[in-house]
Amino acid sequence: MAGRGKLIAVMGDEDTVTGFLLGGIGELDKHRRPNFLVVEKETSLAEIEETFRGFLAREDVGMILISQALAEQIRPAVAAH
Repeated sequence: MAGRGKLIAVMGDEDTVTGFLLGGIGELDKHRRPNFLVVEKETSLAEIEETFRGFLAREDVGMILISQALAEQIRPAVAAH
């Protein structure tokens, strides 16, 4: 990762994430993990929290953008960070 900046990770509804992806933030790391999560009705709270913690642990992610509604759902995990 020498010479490269940090990524922005995005978590939110389809419209929010799609807007950022169209802006060019979408990438996969060397393990083929994306830097975004589209949250749908079927997405479990455990998966959302696990993805948030995964973004926190990644060295290539410098910022995590979370939609307000989603942040409210995982408030304890965000507050713990």
